[in-house]
Amino acid sequence: MVNLLEHLCDKVFKYKSMNKMNFFGVGPKIAIVLLPWLGSSIVLSSFNIRVFKYTLEPSGYMITAGILLAALGLVLYFSSLRMLLIGLRGTKLVTKGIYSICQNPLYSSIILIIIPALSLLMNSWLVLTSCLVGYILFKLHIKNEYKELEEFFGEEYLEYKAQTPEFFPLPTKK
Repeated sequence: MVNLLEHLCDKVFKYKSMNKMNFFGVGPKIAIVLLPWLGSSIVLSSFNIRVFKYTLEPSGYMITAGILLAALGLVLYFSSLRMLLIGLRGTKLVTKGIYSICQNPLYSSIILIIIPALSLLMNSWLVLTSCLVGYILFKLHIKNEYKELEEFFGEEYLEYKAQTPEFFPLPTKK
């Protein structure tokens, strides 16, 4: 079933010509599994099952941390998206801003910040398991995106890749 859905994603979302990159990258391949997993964990957690909770009653600190993390994650996600769209429009490799400390800030902001924020807001460790699922899917599929970037940008991309962390926004490798 998953292979059929991946095949359909390839056919529907594959857009690449001599001067344009694939807009969606591997996002649909990740989302096709991650979104149902996340949705299921949210539904199960909303039934107020004690076994999925961090604490019986969420504290104000937990909710505040969840709101702050969600705000930070959304700002990072949309600023990364904006920079990526500008780069795609100009057919340029984006290496500035958040892309200077992480090659994949769109995926990172969702998996490392937005999902954990949702987990805190819902008081559910089960929601947090979506981070692990998302990261595994990212690692399984991102090679295709790297190959496309290497074919498209060549040596410029290889230099960027060698100097910039892949997923976890850490100080550069330089």
